[in-house]
Amino acid sequence: MHTKRRAYAIKTRVTMSAVPAPASALSADSAPAAPDPWTHLRRFTAARIALGRTGGSQRTETVLDFRLAHARARDAVHAVFNPGALAGQLAAAGLPSLTLATGVLDRTTYLLRPDLGRRLDPDSREKLASLAALADYIPPDLVIIISDGLAAQAAELHATSTVLPLVGALRAAAWRLAPIIVVPLARVKLQDEIGAALGARFSLMLLGERPGLGTPDSLGAYFTAAPRPDRTDADRNCVSNIRPEGLPPAQAAAKLAWLLLESARTGRSGVALKDDQPNPALPA
Repeated sequence: MHTKRRAYAIKTRVTMSAVPAPASALSADSAPAAPDPWTHLRRFTAARIALGRTGGSQRTETVLDFRLAHARARDAVHAVFNPGALAGQLAAAGLPSLTLATGVLDRTTYLLRPDLGRRLDPDSREKLASLAALADYIPPDLVIIISDGLAAQAAELHATSTVLPLVGALRAAAWRLAPIIVVPLARVKLQDEIGAALGARFSLMLLGERPGLGTPDSLGAYFTAAPRPDRTDADRNCVSNIRPEGLPPAQAAAKLAWLLLESARTGRSGVALKDDQPNPALPA
């Protein structure tokens, strides 16, 4: 009895495995990638839309592209910043700079201790105090600060090309500018301490933004009127996604110049300052 039941079970399994799979199951694996009706929209954005599919799955090309973008984002966060190279770019453009340091000693600490990136180290505080104590010192209208933030290549690639036209526009408006401050491993709020130490009317920080999947080199710009330690994010204005594929540096500089001049005219900044400039229309 036991032998017959075992033989029947084996025969049943063999018979079931021999049943042909439905035609739909076979065609799903061999089906060509289906066109996506949103394909024409891809020219307006770098976002992951209109990816198509193979059966019910993503295409291999799509999966590999996602993994590559993720790897680039991770590399951007951990990339080593070269402040000397950036200072050289600025010097070649005729812009004096001063390199300072925060309380952060390395990239790992920077990621784990945001608070240390919000304040200068003692030697840097002394440098600013000595500068502000000079007999011929005149408080500037603006101090510009550049840091790697969370994407060093953003600062290295786009900071100088943003600062140059911005400086030109503000000098044409008779603004006094402090030497550009280059400070690795800084957070946005550091601009409050630096601006207050120099007595600046405005402080502006350019630093690498948190990388997205497809945007490992995005630069952000934050400015504050009358910077001082008690300022909050509500007191700041931000222009983000500065890069050739997003907001090109020249356009970002024009936007920042307009906002800074408007802030000086109205005495407002942060949430109280509205951007009333008309935006260019998307291409047809």
